[in-house]
Amino acid sequence: MVKALAFDLGASSGRAVVGQFDADKLTIVDTHRFPNEPVHVLQHMHWDILRLLHEIKQGLIQTRLKGHADAQSIGIDTWGVDFGLLNTQGELLGNPYHYRDGHTNGVMEQVFQQVPQAEIFQRTGIQFISFNTIYQLVALQRSASSFLAQADSLLLIPELLRYFLTGKRLSEWTIASTTQLCDPTTQNWDTSLLQKLDIPTRLFQSPVSPGTLAGTLLPAISSEVGLPSLQVVAVAEHDTASAVVAVPAASPDFAYLSSGTWSLLGTEISSPILSAQALQANVTNEGGVNQTIRLLKNVTGLWLLQECRRIWKNEGQQFTFEEEKKLTAGAPPFRSFINPDHPMFMSPAHMPHQIQAYCQQTGQPVPQTEGEIFRCIIESLALRYRYVLEMIENLVQKRFSGLHVVGGGSQNTILCQYTANALGRKVWAGPVEATAIGNLLVQYISLGHLENLQQARSLVRRSFPIQTYEPLEVSQWEEAYVRFCQVI
Repeated sequence: MVKALAFDLGASSGRAVVGQFDADKLTIVDTHRFPNEPVHVLQHMHWDILRLLHEIKQGLIQTRLKGHADAQSIGIDTWGVDFGLLNTQGELLGNPYHYRDGHTNGVMEQVFQQVPQAEIFQRTGIQFISFNTIYQLVALQRSASSFLAQADSLLLIPELLRYFLTGKRLSEWTIASTTQLCDPTTQNWDTSLLQKLDIPTRLFQSPVSPGTLAGTLLPAISSEVGLPSLQVVAVAEHDTASAVVAVPAASPDFAYLSSGTWSLLGTEISSPILSAQALQANVTNEGGVNQTIRLLKNVTGLWLLQECRRIWKNEGQQFTFEEEKKLTAGAPPFRSFINPDHPMFMSPAHMPHQIQAYCQQTGQPVPQTEGEIFRCIIESLALRYRYVLEMIENLVQKRFSGLHVVGGGSQNTILCQYTANALGRKVWAGPVEATAIGNLLVQYISLGHLENLQQARSLVRRSFPIQTYEPLEVSQWEEAYVRFCQVI
């Protein structure tokens, strides 16, 4: 039995997951779960990075206490784009900004005045989102940030947490690729682009491939958590890259949806697509494992539901998933739609009111009840997935037989069924913990227990249940799709 430990941190929670591989099947067990809540300080929104380090240490301790001190290695994956700055002594300069912080408002449009949008896409292949690392750094530079002036190196969030554990500064390709500052063909930083934007090139190290051995736990950390000096692997440190490793596809041609706070819908290709059509579609070419490219598009995902739940909880109303399911099923179908990716849903003060405002502004019936709002969100997500999948198919000139849904959203049975209905194709849901599983699989490949991605995905198919959803009510969903396209 070969054990490894994955730390999987999402935008709202984190977990420590032990993998147990017996050469035939992989089983996983959580040893620690914790919230990941942003902190508002004066006008800004930050990640509580030292709390996250503390929770990782607690995860190491709980892993030992729960009988898994024989784990051979650990890896960390998180969301993309956000970062910390270190000075020459290796000390952290300030708290990392949260990607939803407002300090990048308007910066992307200012950058286009220096470097045209088409040139940035041709150089990086990355989707244009206002909080990408490139715009965060330009925002710091234009505000004459003392932190940026003092900084000796930049580490993205999983790299920073790994550095705290090992003392070694190392850049990893899949997470670096999210910054919109890398060349996807050379898999390195675009120094010319950095210089055009006056971003200090001294901050960056050449990225290593996912699966690179990245040091061992510092002696002080090992002593504190009561574990030996474990090997630390620079896994596919962008959480979506890890999730894609765990897609249980038997064919090399597949479409996936990594469903969580964000929905990431795309396919795996061998080289970036940098065409004018790709730019117009605003897709992204992010780094994957084994020299692959993740051609995908970010879609606002379960964030819409999470925010509604948060607002209603603060107002004294809290629903179980079964209650949500009943409320959704009881609401009238195809009444109102939203574009989940409209900027007004990025960080509203009151998500339910914002959804109502969108419907009013687009001349649709305004959802009033919680069930009507739930149904509006879930139907809109399913229809948006169809829109994006067809966009991806046009770019790669392929039609996929169905869609693999992995991650937390694969547990949402209504969303999975509605997605199958909207696509008119099968949806295969699972595994739920795809990101942690992918993290573990890269560790096993790195340590020689698996040979390649094909073996890893075969192991997933043997080890975890996959639920198939057949499309229903296809003609009604076709009519709904036509209406949806008119209001987005």
